[in-house]
Amino acid sequence: MRTSRLAIIAAGLCLVAAACSNGTGRGSGASSTGAATTAASGTATAKIGVILPEADPSKRWETVDRPFFEDAFSAAHVDYAIRNAEGDKTRMAALADQLIADGVTVLMIVNLDAESGAAVEAKAAAAGVNTIDYDRLTPGGSASLFVSFDDVKAGELQGQGLVDCLDERRAATPAVAVLNGSPADAGAALLAQGYNSVLEPKFASGEWTLVDDRSVPDWNTQLAGEIFRDMLTRASGKVDGVLAANDGLGGAAIGVLHASDMQVPVTGDGATVSGLRAILAGDQCMTIYKPAKIEAAAAAAAAIALARGQVPTTTGTVKDTQSGRDVPAILVTPLAVTAKNIDVPIDDGHVSAADVCQGLEKQCAAAGVG
Repeated sequence: MRTSRLAIIAAGLCLVAAACSNGTGRGSGASSTGAATTAASGTATAKIGVILPEADPSKRWETVDRPFFEDAFSAAHVDYAIRNAEGDKTRMAALADQLIADGVTVLMIVNLDAESGAAVEAKAAAAGVNTIDYDRLTPGGSASLFVSFDDVKAGELQGQGLVDCLDERRAATPAVAVLNGSPADAGAALLAQGYNSVLEPKFASGEWTLVDDRSVPDWNTQLAGEIFRDMLTRASGKVDGVLAANDGLGGAAIGVLHASDMQVPVTGDGATVSGLRAILAGDQCMTIYKPAKIEAAAAAAAAIALARGQVPTTTGTVKDTQSGRDVPAILVTPLAVTAKNIDVPIDDGHVSAADVCQGLEKQCAAAGVG
């Protein structure tokens, strides 16, 4: 709903204190390209460029992020242009070149990979344009700011979720397998930092045993299934829990477990329809919900502040593991979702009750969903 979206935008603006200052602009910005606008000072033109990564209708970028950015930039009366790279690195580079030539003062990107993202940011920096890494940090990049969810915290929640699920089962010295995300994804490394902070003391003390710890290139679910099948075989079927870095990897592990007539606690991330259904079915013990609308509101507020020549208030820094640079960051706190609060992402409109509950009506009713 537009009303709730505007309320979230207002809250997001106030999350970044600098964006709530007296500076304002003028202009409609009613479409994905706003009309040219002069900042209140009359001395500079504030223009924000955004490049989304893909146009897949099953993804959030066009259905959640774009409308939130449009509403936020329009409400702040700043000029803007929102483009989509459609999963093409060459296209993203060309779009960035055009936006820089068109005079954007802030460029926000969701990188497709580290190398191409860093190249875009280097061009922007050479032109005096502030850049924002949105949702994904660009290793080796030069972003002025990183806005995303706190992936370290998300990882901690995953680790604690697995601890809680295994504690409920009271298994003696549980054997745990770990499926990490893509080794090329900086976010996967942050997740691992979080859940390893919870798991490693368990392994070090001998309270738990580690079956194996492997990364899944490109988050490929088919490959994840093959990797986990090999883990299970090498462990002679002795696996009591799986730390899976997202719902896709978790689902791949669950498929292998089903083939072996096994059901053990599995974690996830994404609060996807499949992940939530797996929780209701008892196959997955938890997932992580990251409300994209809250992230978009925080990013929009930060972009507006930078466009007005202000410094957004940050929550800390994130280490760029490639360059060693501490990148100023605004990190939004995610939410752990279990069967006890599975209604939250559904009530938020993140996914539909119909999709989650089909064939699981009794479980949904018991969880207060539907």
